[in-house]
Amino acid sequence: MISFEEAEIRAKIIKAIAHPVRLMIIDLLKNKEQTFSNINNYFELDKSTVSKHLSVLKEAGIVSSKKVQKESVYKLEIPCVIEFFECSTKVIRHNMKKHQAVVDKDYST
Repeated sequence: MISFEEAEIRAKIIKAIAHPVRLMIIDLLKNKEQTFSNINNYFELDKSTVSKHLSVLKEAGIVSSKKVQKESVYKLEIPCVIEFFECSTKVIRHNMKKHQAVVDKDYST
């Protein structure tokens, strides 16, 4: 069993990705680096809001950034986070099947 300290660290990482915008940013970065401007164009949010989301991901060590001329370029530092997405999709599908079975049972009687 993991220690409480390790569990706390894992919880902080999970909290860092536990927002729809941050999940979308990670997905956007899964295939290639993106400039801040490009990332910002995907959202109808203030630049400061997008910047804050990127900052949370950077603090968790999930993304990194570098300056290229006057633009910040972001990269997914830990690509295995995408495996978590795949796992969560499996959970969603599993739950859908369970719920469908309940609905089918209720309407068959």
